[in-house]
Amino acid sequence: MRRLSFIVSTREARKSHIEEGQNIFRSVSTANVKEFLVYRWSPEGNEKPRLQSYLVNLKECGPMVLDALIKIKNEQDPTLTFRRSCREGICGSCSMNIGGANTLACTSRIKEAGKPTKIYPLPHMYVIKDLVTDMSNFYKQYASIQPYLQKSAPLQKTETPQSVENRKKLDGLYECILCACCSTSCPSYWWNPDKYLGPATLLQAYRWIIDSRDEKQKERLKKLEDTFSLYRCHTIMNCAKTCPKGLNPGKAIAEIKKLMVSDKSASA
Repeated sequence: MRRLSFIVSTREARKSHIEEGQNIFRSVSTANVKEFLVYRWSPEGNEKPRLQSYLVNLKECGPMVLDALIKIKNEQDPTLTFRRSCREGICGSCSMNIGGANTLACTSRIKEAGKPTKIYPLPHMYVIKDLVTDMSNFYKQYASIQPYLQKSAPLQKTETPQSVENRKKLDGLYECILCACCSTSCPSYWWNPDKYLGPATLLQAYRWIIDSRDEKQKERLKKLEDTFSLYRCHTIMNCAKTCPKGLNPGKAIAEIKKLMVSDKSASA
């Protein structure tokens, strides 16, 4: 798959036109029919991005938005493209923008029939096809923080002990599933995705910085000490609001900044 220079934005959304999909279901009460407006775009051909309308009988569909997308793909339009895997809010594959908010399709409940639900790919990301975005830069940034234990001496085959108190410090950090919902909700990440690491990566960075078993805290902090990597965060807190796991990346970023100041004071 080749990377395409197309970014989803509110302006492009307004330009999108609506096309009807193939609706195949038995005659049912309109109270049980839900309309989904799904973002469609393919690198094949010269068609502009559009919203395509699909009608789904909620009596024959599971309760989550992912259930509706799978039903549409299986019964109405096999060309519809999206990512999915665990269906339990663990893998982060089905992250997308649903009803104006970044979330997971597998944990997002279908709202009652009536007003259509609009589904877009994650905003301000390169679109590969339909609801699938290019996550290459996001994963590259995650790899840059070296998300694994580091020791001054080579790791031994024996286990590295950790107290109950130190283990509790990792709660609210290790649960991140790297779905990118928070990073793609962050204006600073929209404008500087090549330099600013973003909420998700910085949350993971803090998780390893405060791990009592890691011996490279100073080195980790030093790598974040530049104009863009950390300090583009302006505590807008979109990240905490949109996180499908209820985590608070903004707080983790603030804690890194505090550690940065403490480290400088200790060195002075």
